[in-house]
Amino acid sequence: MTAEITKVIPWARASVTQYDCEADGFRFYVIATTLAQVVLQRNAIVPRVGSAMGWVYHHKALHIRPDLKRDPVFLEDHWYVQEGLGRMINLPLLVRDRCLGILNIGSLESGAPDPGDLEFLTQVAMQIAYAIDHVQAYEQIDRLRDQLARENVYLTEELRLMKNAGSLVGKSHAFQQVVGLAREVAPTPTTVLITGETGTGKELIAQAIHDWSPRHQKPMVRVNCAAFPAGLVESELFGHERGAFTGADHAREGRFELAHGGSLFLDEIGAMPLETQAKLLRVLQDGMIDRLGGKQPVRVDVRVIAATNRDLPAAVKDGAFRADLFYRLNVFPISLPPLRNRPGDIPILARHFLQQYRVKLLRSCQDIDQESLERLIRYTWPGNVRELENVIERAMILSHEPVLRIDQHVLGSQASSFTASPPADLKDLERRHILQTLILTNWHIEGSDGAAVRLGIPPSTLRSRMKQFGMTRPSSS
Repeated sequence: MTAEITKVIPWARASVTQYDCEADGFRFYVIATTLAQVVLQRNAIVPRVGSAMGWVYHHKALHIRPDLKRDPVFLEDHWYVQEGLGRMINLPLLVRDRCLGILNIGSLESGAPDPGDLEFLTQVAMQIAYAIDHVQAYEQIDRLRDQLARENVYLTEELRLMKNAGSLVGKSHAFQQVVGLAREVAPTPTTVLITGETGTGKELIAQAIHDWSPRHQKPMVRVNCAAFPAGLVESELFGHERGAFTGADHAREGRFELAHGGSLFLDEIGAMPLETQAKLLRVLQDGMIDRLGGKQPVRVDVRVIAATNRDLPAAVKDGAFRADLFYRLNVFPISLPPLRNRPGDIPILARHFLQQYRVKLLRSCQDIDQESLERLIRYTWPGNVRELENVIERAMILSHEPVLRIDQHVLGSQASSFTASPPADLKDLERRHILQTLILTNWHIEGSDGAAVRLGIPPSTLRSRMKQFGMTRPSSS
């Protein structure tokens, strides 16, 4: 483009600037020059107030200073004089009455430009404006495509959970108390903290609270705080600006912005890094988030529902969880009972899963035999409702009869030890709890689904307890 301009009008400096709202000024994106000394380099910012670019941007009209050395008008003119320029022409880059930037043409000589040259530069500015408009449109399409892809993941998950809305199954007093609390808090904007062992249905209760709330027409966005490395969880929650870190090619909304107007479910909140906890506290207090690399806070309207299987008060004492954040989250606590404390719900849940998997697995099973139900009730269910669902699915895969039988081997080799007489002391209880968790996790100690996370203790502590109790992984032979 600059080569074409040279054929018509002599110039020593040509540049394109665009308005930067955060800096409230104009940033030089493209510079072409024949000058030996260049004061205003690429990425330099000229303030909007008091500048020729600000005047052109506001009035959407060109501006000419025919003699910079004798009559500098705007604040950037003295820099142009330092570069040796005598005349400056600023033209708005207009598309649909919207100024996308400024074309700046500087010449060494002074004096009024030829009217034909001005007409030519006006046409050049129009072509540049259309080019910028097309680039911005493509970038916007990319951003929207990215956002739609992410939202599609959340909405697909939401549909899956809506289909499982009937999974709030149970008639026991303990479970009905939980459902009652969820219904009471749902219409309010109050933050909720759901606690309970792994597999008790914390996410289903969170979804129910969202579905019963005035926010139900907006999505409930989910974040597993233990699933992201410490360096990525902030970007995932709060988003980032373009150039915030290596690979950040464009700005990206975080989960808080995606959940605007709806709910954000923070699962495994106890695994959140301390530095991220401080930022979460600010959101709960002020309703403002800071994108990584951003200069201006973004206001969000989000209802936070958190969940954990860890002992957060103990984590606060150990310095692993912020006390102020705990009190902010613990406004309305809901504690889910383990399945072993609601044995009357086990037959109801078992039959519920039977009906689900009859369709999924194309089985003809109509009911579960009484002996199998009694066996299920005697079992202690360390994996809670999730484990019960897995057992029913496994039994139905193996069964081709109209009445489902669940043999001892379907429950697992650990079942007999779990249904023995009560432990003699607390040490024995602890040993059995660790053993059943290790068996459930296939002896995986670390990782988001490992035994250490399920037990709520560091992997090093778990290894120490295993050594203390003489536990070793059995050989595969």
